[in-house]
Amino acid sequence: MSTGEDRAMNWVKENVQAFLPGTQIRGIAVGNEILGGSDMELWEVLLPAAKNIYGAHYRLGLKEIVQVSSPHSEAVFANSYPPSACIFKPDVVPFMKPLLQLFSQIGSPFYINAYPFLAYKNNPQHIEINYALFKDNRGIYDAKTKLHYDNMFEAQVDAAYSALEKAGFNKMEVIVSKTGWASRGDPDEAGATVKNARTYSWHLRKRLTKKKGTPLRPKIPVRAYVFALFNENSKPGPTSERNFGLFKPDGSIAYDIGFTGLVPSSAPPPYFKDIAAQGWLRWSYSLLFMACSVVLQQGLGS
Repeated sequence: MSTGEDRAMNWVKENVQAFLPGTQIRGIAVGNEILGGSDMELWEVLLPAAKNIYGAHYRLGLKEIVQVSSPHSEAVFANSYPPSACIFKPDVVPFMKPLLQLFSQIGSPFYINAYPFLAYKNNPQHIEINYALFKDNRGIYDAKTKLHYDNMFEAQVDAAYSALEKAGFNKMEVIVSKTGWASRGDPDEAGATVKNARTYSWHLRKRLTKKKGTPLRPKIPVRAYVFALFNENSKPGPTSERNFGLFKPDGSIAYDIGFTGLVPSSAPPPYFKDIAAQGWLRWSYSLLFMACSVVLQQGLGS
């Protein structure tokens, strides 16, 4: 995608335009957690790939319908505690700034994958689990901003806002492109239980329903996308990586987060029937993480 506009145009026609307006597609994620990762070749092609994907949307008249951005992990930050101290890593800045300039020009948000679960799993001795789960706790106090945080989710969002402000993009909106909690894990993966996954997802849904902002950006309602719909049973890595879904691969419920209409596929509702009969055509997606790695790998000629 980074090497030619024609390839990007063909991809957008086949994978986006062909499904509109029958499918609700609000965003295209060009890559996923590229910056801060180990593949420096992908760092180099991310910006041109994003430009070409957006250019195709522009020429097809889709720029007002589908946003183009690129999700980042916490690995792009040098530090994120307290939120006001967050900055981008020095080696990330030369790649991040041009990307942010593009997204600022085209009106795209900053996508961050925010996982209180991962922070807790990596440091359970120093992070209170109730703080990670939206439950009652003493929270943290940011002395610089004089703001109090009673949950890690909002602290992670405001850390991203702080990094953007220091980089010169204080007006850019932060959207949480992925967040969730693992329902199973290895013995050394603290907190990965069905109970905690249910608690986190329930409180997250309750929090988002209020449509309120964060302590640092109280007037900008937080928007977030839950990861994931299904457990990725073939995904490599620790057990937790395969257990973020609301459903298991066979369609049965992994855990119930309180949706009254959530039923297993053994009694298939219309949307499961649509999957089998029409291959996603009637599925409505809020955010499209389509071929995240393929978009960039094609740009490398692989």
